[in-house]
Amino acid sequence: MRYPLVRDLAAEGFPARLACGVLDLSTQAFCAWCRQPVGDRERENAYAINALIDARADDPAFGYRLLADEFELAGIDIGERRVWRLCSQQRLWSTTVRKGRLGKKPGPAVHDDHIKRDFTSDTPNRKWITDITEHPTSEGKVYRCAIKDLFSNRIVGHAIADR
Repeated sequence: MRYPLVRDLAAEGFPARLACGVLDLSTQAFCAWCRQPVGDRERENAYAINALIDARADDPAFGYRLLADEFELAGIDIGERRVWRLCSQQRLWSTTVRKGRLGKKPGPAVHDDHIKRDFTSDTPNRKWITDITEHPTSEGKVYRCAIKDLFSNRIVGHAIADR
């Protein structure tokens, strides 16, 4: 913002109109800025940033989507995209964000395809499928394995462990 520079030059005795002309600014816009140096939008953003910081103090795992939901529950009309922009400007990121994972693709399959991609079964306990997932937490990684019966489409067994 170059309006404070024009104000400082005017205080030192330079004509404001000349300073605006040199800096390629509108004199009318400078005068409007002098009447109200902080705009309504900037003031609303400052209040929203304070509210974001207060909300994140309770739970630093809150991302911008949850913070936008908190605003909505409180009756504050603010868009999710605006919350994202303010959080980005203030570097208010969720503590669960893992940077650098977006471009990674899963590796090759480490098993044989015994069911030949046919995920249906005519009788119970004939075809089971399983998957192991890794979940990073603040205390370390947690692994979960689930076994599903393809006849009933129900989980018939699962295990959770740290290794």
